[in-house]
Amino acid sequence: MRLRKLLLPSLLLVLATSCNNNKTVLPYFTDIVEIKEGELPVQDYRPEIKPDDELIITVSSENPQVTSAYNLPAYIPPSASSNAGVNTQFMLETYRVDSKGDINFPQLGTIHVAGMTVEGLRDYLTKRISADVENPDVTVKLADFTVAVAGEVVRPGRVAVKGNRFSLLDALAAAGDLTPYGERNNVLLIREEGGERKYVHLDLNSSETLKSPYFYLRQNDYIYVSPNKVRQSNSKYDQNNAYKLSMTSTIVSAASVVASLVIALTVK
Repeated sequence: MRLRKLLLPSLLLVLATSCNNNKTVLPYFTDIVEIKEGELPVQDYRPEIKPDDELIITVSSENPQVTSAYNLPAYIPPSASSNAGVNTQFMLETYRVDSKGDINFPQLGTIHVAGMTVEGLRDYLTKRISADVENPDVTVKLADFTVAVAGEVVRPGRVAVKGNRFSLLDALAAAGDLTPYGERNNVLLIREEGGERKYVHLDLNSSETLKSPYFYLRQNDYIYVSPNKVRQSNSKYDQNNAYKLSMTSTIVSAASVVASLVIALTVK
């Protein structure tokens, strides 16, 4: 009886510890979840243009004939041109930033855009074009701003970004949020920058992540949400069961073949 009294509390402690180790904290930013209100710094982040980016740039004004010279010609996709005349959609050509970080812009020639923000390039073009056009309206957009979200999210895949400012929380929301098996304190972000691949592990249980230089995303960022121990254990269990089922099937098949041979020999 004394031994049972000593072993029972120890067993309960081990079970409790095991459960705690496998438990995932579901809420985000648990360090401020109980605080009713406060202030957090906001980063003024705008993604920079880099080589291989595609840009959509349009110039307009009250005199379309004047500004048409500053726009690339629109084209009709082959699929649209085959349907002659009905709801034909014109597509805007894009500017591909070359390996040197340059684009060739109508009337203005070669412009080095790498390192500029979208807003910075817009302001630069507006100033240059204003020398010949009164009150030009210039718009600049990234045509290829996408990020990939994988791991323990509801809808893993590539997310197309419509604006020029996109955060980690925006990406996770677009992927349907984390599953209950996703580790909130271990979100991996991989980024190509300066010819290198950099990575960082972000903790969504901490509001410090909101201050991280990786909080706002860049083109082609890759986000991976790690599975917790429960998900990993379930995966190993499923693999083991699949292996056992495969072995059992193989043994049964082999036994069936042997039995068939024995019966055939006995009949003879």
